[in-house]
Amino acid sequence: MTDQFAKKSEAWSARFSEPVSDLVKRYTASVFFDKRLAQVDIQGSLAHAEMLAHQGIISAADHAEINRGMAQIKGEIDAGRFEWLLDLEDVHLNIEKRLTELVGDAGKRLHTGRSRNDQVATDIRLYMRGAVDDILGLLHDLRHALVDLAEQHADTILPGFTHMQVAQPITFGHHVLAYVEMFGRDAERMADARKRINRLPLGAAALAGTTFPIDRLRVARTLGFDDVCRNSLDAVSDRDFAIEFCAAAALVMTHVSRLSEELVIWMSPRVGFIDIADRFCTGSSIMPQKKNPDVPELARGKTGRVNGHLIALLTLMKGQPLAYNKDNQEDKEPLFDTVDTLTDTLRIFADMARGISVKPDAMRAAALQGYATATDLADYLVKKGLPFRDAHEAVALAVRSCVDRGCDLAELSLDDLRAFSSLIGDDVFAVLTLEGSVAARDHIGGTAPNQVRAAIAHLRNELDKI
Repeated sequence: MTDQFAKKSEAWSARFSEPVSDLVKRYTASVFFDKRLAQVDIQGSLAHAEMLAHQGIISAADHAEINRGMAQIKGEIDAGRFEWLLDLEDVHLNIEKRLTELVGDAGKRLHTGRSRNDQVATDIRLYMRGAVDDILGLLHDLRHALVDLAEQHADTILPGFTHMQVAQPITFGHHVLAYVEMFGRDAERMADARKRINRLPLGAAALAGTTFPIDRLRVARTLGFDDVCRNSLDAVSDRDFAIEFCAAAALVMTHVSRLSEELVIWMSPRVGFIDIADRFCTGSSIMPQKKNPDVPELARGKTGRVNGHLIALLTLMKGQPLAYNKDNQEDKEPLFDTVDTLTDTLRIFADMARGISVKPDAMRAAALQGYATATDLADYLVKKGLPFRDAHEAVALAVRSCVDRGCDLAELSLDDLRAFSSLIGDDVFAVLTLEGSVAARDHIGGTAPNQVRAAIAHLRNELDKI
């Protein structure tokens, strides 16, 4: 019989009486986006071939030829000389075709005991494992950069907000550390997702396993997987690990987006809390004075893109019966784009965090607006013996008086303050300062500068262990 690859370059050509139309080829092909799996495809194939040889399913000579051919293919791909053919549909058939050209029948024997169904599932998991490891490193770098920024501003005071209204004074270092905590949880989620990514589907074949005496655990050890997928149907059809990764990625981007929103607001001349280094900004084609925070704005927008990929994968899987279906080809583009978007975003944000200039005077001036120390005055009265609800009411009356006078609480005289409670004494003015307010919140998780420094020391110790 004429070689099937030479005849039509299709792995199933003998079954069909007419060739696939060019339109269908273009519609069903994945090679131009799944070729990024080439290196892990070769890695998986080499481990599979080693197992086949060890089990006596292929000869040692065939194994040696497969290794030789794969080494040449890897070199061609690395050098950009490999010819990717649309007719061969995907990364797997392109590599198999080239291997057969190089080593003949030995290349044809490589596919013994496996299917493209378990092959692609293995490739994606290998790819995702590497992507997660890269992302964990980038999260580590971003957290380090934010800890450095927080340490520089452990004493810098700015207003804390609720409902976008001035609430209480906090330190900028404390504010920045909130994002370090968020990205820390993101790292935990990514590391946890990696555990479920790192299970080997290879050996499930098309859906039911194989009749050959394979050793799946040997392949798992060779490839560094923690375990094998324990059900062949689930092994080839499961994309939970991809969805879980995208969910974790969406949360990372949500935290990036929240930080972006604050950076955009803080950089506005109306607020003027920070400046971002020029290399992360652009100007206007018509307004020469503009300096636009394009990086945080675009990251805020790309969050919607990543969220959309999560919904796409959930929708992709929701109606699929067991086992593998062609629908699953649609998992790769959203997954790959999520990896690319998240990786680029984290890398640029770690750099941008080191290019943030803080304007402490503007932050302090803003903290003096909005009666930020009102809660401190209420707490002062409670410590003097007044029930909190009564203290709350007394301070509310004092604030209303300040609004009418156009002054701050700290600008009221002692006699003015005593009009709202006879418990108020000379010591009240220390309570009403911004420094006194933040210093008083001296407990784990509080905004007091010494607590911020303690948190930074704890985080540095944690990061150094990673």
